[in-house]
Amino acid sequence: MVIELYFSQHFGVSPKVLQDYGAFDVSLASDLPLFVDPFLLFNSKKQEYRDLHDGMIRYLLFLRDRATPDLDLGLIRSWYMFQEVKQNWLGFTVLGNSGTGLGKEFARALHSSLGSILKGFGEESITKGAHLEKLALIKEGVGRDNISDFTTNLIKGYLLEYTQAFAQKHLSADQRGTFSVTRAAFNYETETWESRQYELPALRGDYVLLTPADMLTKDDTWISRSDLVREFSSIPDAIEDDELRAQVNNYLFKKLSDSPTKKEYSDLAAAAILQFPELIDYYIRQKENTGEQAVGLSAQRRQEVFEILVQMVQKVVEDIRTNTSLYLTPVTSYDEALTRANGFKKYVENQDGYRLLNKPGQERPLATEKEVQLFFGLIFFGSEFDVNREVNNGRGPVDFKVSKGAVDKSLIEIKLASNSQLKRNLQNQVEVYEKANGTRNSVKMIVCYTEADVAKVDSVLKELDLGGEKSIVVIDARADNKPSGSKA
Repeated sequence: MVIELYFSQHFGVSPKVLQDYGAFDVSLASDLPLFVDPFLLFNSKKQEYRDLHDGMIRYLLFLRDRATPDLDLGLIRSWYMFQEVKQNWLGFTVLGNSGTGLGKEFARALHSSLGSILKGFGEESITKGAHLEKLALIKEGVGRDNISDFTTNLIKGYLLEYTQAFAQKHLSADQRGTFSVTRAAFNYETETWESRQYELPALRGDYVLLTPADMLTKDDTWISRSDLVREFSSIPDAIEDDELRAQVNNYLFKKLSDSPTKKEYSDLAAAAILQFPELIDYYIRQKENTGEQAVGLSAQRRQEVFEILVQMVQKVVEDIRTNTSLYLTPVTSYDEALTRANGFKKYVENQDGYRLLNKPGQERPLATEKEVQLFFGLIFFGSEFDVNREVNNGRGPVDFKVSKGAVDKSLIEIKLASNSQLKRNLQNQVEVYEKANGTRNSVKMIVCYTEADVAKVDSVLKELDLGGEKSIVVIDARADNKPSGSKA
C-alpha cells in the first residue's frame, strides 16, 4: 500500500509533473519547515515575481499613509491582522497545519513602526528598493514565520490562481472543489479585502495551496535580524557619509567593552539600530548587492528538505509500518510511542537523517528542540492512535501525547543533550507531566550533536541509575562519526 504522505501521492500526480510546474511537493500530514522569502521575489529574474513584490510594497505604502495613532481598531484588525494561510502546509506547525497567524501583537508592531521609525518606508535613497523585512530588523521577535505569513497573505491571490491552473490541468474533477476564499485580493477603491472563488485541490473539506519552489527557503529569510546582528561590525565601513560613520563608530567605541559577550554585542547592535535607523538601509544594500547568493543558498536548502523530509521520511514511515510487529498485534500507546521514537532514532543514525539536524561547517545553527519536534512529528503519519502536540494541563506543555481512549495514554518528551536542565528534567519533569495527564507511561528522547553531548548523557544516566532504561531513547545525531555513503 502506498502511503499518501505528500501531495503527489494523495492526488496521484507524478512528482516530476509538480517539479516541471515549479511547485514544491508539500506534506499533507504536517507542515514542512519552509518559508516564503520576499527577497526571492524582489531579486527574481521573473517579472511576475517582481510585480508581486511591487504589489506588497504598494500595500505597505497604503498602510504607511494611514498609520495615525488614532486609527480605528476595526481598521487595524481589517488591514493588519491575517490568519495563517494554513492550506500551503508550510511553517512550524507540528502534527497538522494550523498555525497562529498574524495577530494583535504583529498588527500593533507594524502599525506603530509605520507611523514612527518606518515613516520613510518606500522613499529609501540608499537601497535599490523597499523591503517589508525592515519590520523584522526593528522589532525583536518578528521572525521568518511572521514575514513569510505576511508575504503569503499579500500574494495569496497569485498562489490561488497558480494552484487553480495546475488543478484544472492535472487533477480529475472529483479531486477538485470550488471554494470561496476570503481575503484573496485587496480593493484599493473600497479599501477592503475581497473574497473570490477558485477551483482547487480538495482535501478533507478544505483546499490545498501549491507554492512555487523558487519562492521558498528553509532557514532565515535573506534579510533578517539575526543576520543583521551577525554582520553588524561590517556595516559602519559601508557608510559613505563621513559624519554618520564617525558617529556610529564613536557610539560603538563608548558602549562596547574590551571583551564583549555575544549577548552584549547583540544588545548593542539593537540599541545602535534604534539610535541610527539608517544602518538598516546600509545593511539591506549589502544584502541586495549579494542577492544572487540568496538564490543559490535557498535552492540548496530546499533540496535538503526535499531529500530528507520528502524522500527519507517516506522510507522511515514505510519501514515502521512494514518491518515491525506494531500493527500485527494489539498494542498500547506506550508501545506506539516507543516504536516511533526508535524509528526516528534509526532514521537519524543509520539513514542519513542526522543531516537534517546537524550541519557541521555551515553558517546555520543545529536544529533546535522545536525543529526536532517538527521533524519527529512526521514519523507519526499513519498512526492509529490519537497523537496530540503541546498538551497543556496547567503544569506546562508536553511535546506529544499518544492515546487510545480515556485510559491508555503515554507521553513523549524531546530534549537536546545540551539542555542545561537535562538532569533535572529526567528526574522531575516527565513525572509531573505524567501526574497531570493521568498516565504513568512516558518516553524520553535525547538528541546528541557532539561527543561531549554523548558523554554528558552517559554520565547523567549513570548518576540517576537509568542506564539501559528502554524508555529513554538516546539519539546520536553526530555528523563526525557517520560512515561516508551511509545507508539511505
